Amino acid sequence: MVSPSPDARTRILDAAETLVRAKGVTGLTLEAAAQTAGVSKGGLLYHFASKEALLDALLKRLASFIQEDFEQGVADQPDGPGRVTRAMLTWALGLPPDESNERCDRAAAVFLAAFHHDPALLQPVRDQIARMKQAVEADGLIPGHGLAVMAAGDGLFMARIFNLYTLTTHERSAIHAALSNLLIPAP
Repeated sequence: MVSPSPDARTRILDAAETLVRAKGVTGLTLEAAAQTAGVSKGGLLYHFASKEALLDALLKRLASFIQEDFEQGVADQPDGPGRVTRAMLTWALGLPPDESNERCDRAAAVFLAAFHHDPALLQPVRDQIARMKQAVEADGLIPGHGLAVMAAGDGLFMARIFNLYTLTTHERSAIHAALSNLLIPAP
């Protein structure tokens, strides 16, 4: 069975993301997004009145994806202390490098475009990350341990998006094992 084609709004957001990944924020124009999405400029303007509105929608969509991934990751972990932190660890290091790189590349392009254009546009993602941080802090581990895992995951994300270094499978496993040692329930 063939999946229905995405609606115009989704096609526009996908097109904008593609443009940002390929050309950066300067390559994202309303005309280019409309053309890439296969809609008229008027059709694009019906959904997004400005470049800022388009970037805002991209960040809100990204925040929603992050929330869904996070909630699913937590749901996939067994109950008990460290559940949220285990989900964070799996999120940071559990995916095969190719799959995780694709997700990081998509998120990075949107983050960097929004930051370059107007850092205030990152607020929906900041809000989601703050909720995740609160969940990690309330995860029942020794204080600081969950945050150390979260910070390590953030650092790995930054290394990926700025192409600072690439981890081998062995290095990823070693980091996972080291961070797993922090999953100690609070007394």
